[in-house]
Amino acid sequence: MKRSKSVKLVAMGTGLLLVAACEETKVDTAMFESVQQCKGLGFSQQECVANYEAAQKMHVDVAPKYTSRTDCEADFGAQQCQVAPQKTTTGGSVFMPLMAGYMMGSMLSGGARTQPLYRSRDDRANFRTADNRKIGSAVGRAQVAKSATKAPSVKTRTVSRGGFGSAARATSRRSFGG
Repeated sequence: MKRSKSVKLVAMGTGLLLVAACEETKVDTAMFESVQQCKGLGFSQQECVANYEAAQKMHVDVAPKYTSRTDCEADFGAQQCQVAPQKTTTGGSVFMPLMAGYMMGSMLSGGARTQPLYRSRDDRANFRTADNRKIGSAVGRAQVAKSATKAPSVKTRTVSRGGFGSAARATSRRSFGG
């Protein structure tokens, strides 16, 4: 075999190995919009309620926060935002998206964690984590990237946008578009 052909074959083989090595490990999880859906797939009432409540508690800490309802609804859709329990530094209200569901993982393989899930205005079909990782549309058992199951980071900064013609003053902005 000519040297140039063997070099090409080695390069192709190395490229395939690199692509395979970059593919992320998937873990088993379950995603639900309600406790009833969870129970319908054979999980116990206790498991479903405990995971839902854990996701609700986490939701307050990790959901994206906005200084106006309009800004929140720009990312999550009309009537998909609520007043957050904390206030801005100037005493105004803070807004966050409604929790669209929860990922349950504490009793499933792979060490996945329970966490709240959201749906963006531009991609209502898919669930997203608080860190804006798209994890799929299926309700029920699913495999998701292991990195998407890590505990979301706690964000306390809020988003503030300027009006027409003024500069945006965002301190933390996550786009939830598709």
